[in-house]
Amino acid sequence: MKHSGTPRPGIDWHLPALAWLGLAAILCIAPWSAKAQEASGTPVAGPGVSPTGLAGAASDALQSDGTQSGAVRGTIVDKTGTLLGGVHIKLTREGQSANEEVTSGEDGQFEMVNVAPGAFQLTFTANNFKTQTYSGILHPGEVVAVPQITLELATEVTEVRVQETQVEIAQEQIREQEKQRVLGVIPNFYVTYEADAVPLNSKQKYELAWKSTFDPVTFALTGAIAGVQQATDAYSGYGQGAQGYAKRYGATYADIAIGTFIGSAILPSVMKQDPRYFYKGTGTFRSRFWYAMYTSVVCKGDNGRWQVCYSSLLGSLAAGGISNAYYPASDRGVGLTFENFGLGIAATAGVNLLQEFVLRKLTPHSGKNIDPATP
Repeated sequence: MKHSGTPRPGIDWHLPALAWLGLAAILCIAPWSAKAQEASGTPVAGPGVSPTGLAGAASDALQSDGTQSGAVRGTIVDKTGTLLGGVHIKLTREGQSANEEVTSGEDGQFEMVNVAPGAFQLTFTANNFKTQTYSGILHPGEVVAVPQITLELATEVTEVRVQETQVEIAQEQIREQEKQRVLGVIPNFYVTYEADAVPLNSKQKYELAWKSTFDPVTFALTGAIAGVQQATDAYSGYGQGAQGYAKRYGATYADIAIGTFIGSAILPSVMKQDPRYFYKGTGTFRSRFWYAMYTSVVCKGDNGRWQVCYSSLLGSLAAGGISNAYYPASDRGVGLTFENFGLGIAATAGVNLLQEFVLRKLTPHSGKNIDPATP
């Protein structure tokens, strides 16, 4: 009968003893090794810090005075919690000119290694964010984890410069012109008393033409002219009576409307010319007289330069040609066209003389008496 303590074949019962012996050796050697490492100046890795990580890198370096370097790290976000990359971080110390600077990565994290121990201040700057600071103390061999830095958006200071455009200025000037009425009644829209009157755009030229043509006073004046024609039996082909008066009224109003729109809106827009009369107001009677006469065939361009007023001249010629369509057959022909053309120029010169010497005194809201540049 075999003894129960006899080991089974194939099992080495010496291994447990060797294992215990090895464990005892480790327990005896570890404290001695730690003390020896501490005595040699090499720090022992603390809980949660890997000797091969940032703490190890910081503690491996020594300053010139023999003290151990430390490290500073942290994370930067905005108020929404978004990680901020590209933030500039500067570490400064009181009484020291040497600064350390880094930039946060795309993950919002930053780290500074081999930092000398002592009091320090971090300054965080980024475009569109307020500058922020953090102060702390770094001990030898320590890794300072800065609390999460939250940057706030900088207060935007917006300077709004209110500056009217030329179109807006011209519109204001038109509003003033539309208040101009001889004796407070008769429209006097096509004269400006502003030396620096802004050129009108096409829309504004049509606006003036519309206001002038469809003004109630225009209809009344047309009726008066038709009445005079009826009394003098002008354009006898229209006959007399209500029918004759209506034809004269229609022809007269058509002359006014067509002449105004073609000569003061359509062609001025195409040729970029100003249809208004620019009041002179100063100088000798002679200079003002010839200025008024001269500007019956010359006008200001939208570029501010004086030029032949093709828009007005061609407008009168076109209106004269169109009038052949509704005047009596006995009065039609080339003669009527050029007659109306000549009358148009003469009428313009006459109105200009009235504008220069008479109408301003009779026109409320006529603006300032300013001497514009003469042609």
